[in-house]
Amino acid sequence: MNILDEFDTIAAPATPMGMGGVGVIRISGSKAFEIIEKIFTNPKFEPRKFNHGWIVDGVAKIDEVIVLPFFAPNSYTGEDVVEIQCHGGVNVVRNILNLVLKHGARMAEKGEFTKRAFLNKRMDLSQAESVADIIHSKTADFAKASIKNLSGVLKEKINNIRNDIFEVLSKITAGIDFPEDVKEPEYSYLTEKFENIITQIDSVLSGANTSNIFRQGASFAIVGKPNVGKSSLFNALLSLDRAIVTDIAGTTRDVLRETLDLGIPVTLVDTAGIRENEDVSTVEKIGIEYSKQSLDEADLVLFVYDASQGLSPEDKEVLELLKDKNHIVIANKSDLVSARQANVVYISALTGEGVLELKESLKKKVCDINPETLEFVTNTRQQTCLTRARAAMEQALLAAQLHELQDLISIDVKSAILALDELTGELITDDVLNNIFDHFCIGK
Repeated sequence: MNILDEFDTIAAPATPMGMGGVGVIRISGSKAFEIIEKIFTNPKFEPRKFNHGWIVDGVAKIDEVIVLPFFAPNSYTGEDVVEIQCHGGVNVVRNILNLVLKHGARMAEKGEFTKRAFLNKRMDLSQAESVADIIHSKTADFAKASIKNLSGVLKEKINNIRNDIFEVLSKITAGIDFPEDVKEPEYSYLTEKFENIITQIDSVLSGANTSNIFRQGASFAIVGKPNVGKSSLFNALLSLDRAIVTDIAGTTRDVLRETLDLGIPVTLVDTAGIRENEDVSTVEKIGIEYSKQSLDEADLVLFVYDASQGLSPEDKEVLELLKDKNHIVIANKSDLVSARQANVVYISALTGEGVLELKESLKKKVCDINPETLEFVTNTRQQTCLTRARAAMEQALLAAQLHELQDLISIDVKSAILALDELTGELITDDVLNNIFDHFCIGK
């Protein structure tokens, strides 16, 4: 983006283009009110009041709308913002947007409204990134967790850690610069403070793995020999008839994939039954190879066998393929048996018995942290910054324990502060900033 265009007036649809009850066009910048006054029949704007009227092009009426004014700095972007709520529909929204652009606005780029909110200090970078997480969240749980960051939970924690580091750095610097007036802090004090700061950083990083799983999802592959109920289980977990179920061995020839919401987005994979038999057709052989590939790539393998038949030699051959994989053993057709083995999950895909319990087990197997108790959600960039800050503090701690010169210790302490400043966006390059907002949608 040209620096001269950085803060000109922008506009974009804030709702998806298509059929709908309402469409919203957002305008932000110094000319927002100047533009709306040229195309709106009732431009008498007051704070916290909406206006009803018509969007017009000269004397031609375009649509009956409601206009919401937001005066700087009390708006999403920190600039003058106008939102036009019109009737939904591609042509209505496009006609109004073209009219806005004709009168002096330009089309907003991806994430530019949120980028301006960040540049105008309406939010820090962690809050801006949470907006993208909320938009792109694949599950309700991840959306709820991301809202915590938007409310400033991560921002506040990082600022508290930074303030603790800065307090120590100030005392070290004062002792170095004014040795006649200020004593250098005791090494025992430095050690205690550094250990506490590392503990605080660890508390944020503790949810990193869960955050990544919530964001990226997991893959579960259902495997087993033919006719043990893999496709039935696939359908039962999805609560729909997605896979064909018959008594004929080898019905599933290809790999089926569907998304399952277990609080985390899960790609559920139904595979062809694995068997070694000379009578297997060429097509089924290809399906079996796909099955083996799927179990290699899966985060968790669901091995299924027929509880009414027990573990057969063929079942054990399949199970042998999973000895080095994260897997769970599931006995289907539990409604036909009374005896139960330990470390086996019993379900009936036919009656639904045990399916809900299986879902809970699957969730715990991959992600054993309740999203309600997940205090901090972080992304890869934020985790990298925190890891760098932690490494710098560990180096400072080691130096303090060895009673090295505090001038040298301060270098590592400063490095930790810089890493945290990069996380919040106080210190960041244009390339990193543009990369972050390129993942947003236009209009946000």
